[in-house]
Amino acid sequence: RGPWAGLAAAVAAALALALAVSVWRRRPRPVREVLFFPSQPVCTEALLVEAVGPGAVTRPCRCPLARGDCSLSRLLRRLLSARRSLELCLFAFSSPQLAWAVQLLHRRGVRVRVVTDAQSMEMRGSQIGLLRHAGIQVRHDQESGYMHHKFAIVDRRMLITGSLNWTTQAIQNNRENVMVVEDYEYVKAFLDEFERIWEDYNPRNYSFFP
Repeated sequence: RGPWAGLAAAVAAALALALAVSVWRRRPRPVREVLFFPSQPVCTEALLVEAVGPGAVTRPCRCPLARGDCSLSRLLRRLLSARRSLELCLFAFSSPQLAWAVQLLHRRGVRVRVVTDAQSMEMRGSQIGLLRHAGIQVRHDQESGYMHHKFAIVDRRMLITGSLNWTTQAIQNNRENVMVVEDYEYVKAFLDEFERIWEDYNPRNYSFFP
């Protein structure tokens, strides 16, 4: 009985190890992605319409641009993966496609908070007013220097950051980079910074008169 018992134990251990390896391999790997701009011009309307959800009224897209994958569409997909929260800390925000994605998330019940620069939000084409009109929380600086950050945090687990301003000019014409990572230490550092700025820019802390 002894040898058979030992063999059975060895087989059971081997099966358990094989099962553990199989489960580990099926686990989604943390996101590690780098996007470079300028982005190839492609139509992103279908991607945004799809994100609206079932029952959405669709119409044929008359956009002359070809369908396909590009840095902008990949950035949009990362944003649209949000299910609970989205923190945006952006110097400038004038891209209609990215603003549409943010509004879609807000309408889906995702908690969206935006921090931006007071001067850039007044620039022509800024989407900040539309986001506020949609009911999204927005705070801005009251300082002499720029609020020059450019990052987003999706569901408190994925960091999107780089040189890219979220503007049509930067997306279509500039040499820019965006890094997308799922790493607890990096996400926590940026989330802590966002919370510090969010509290600093609380309107209750403003002093409008000397």
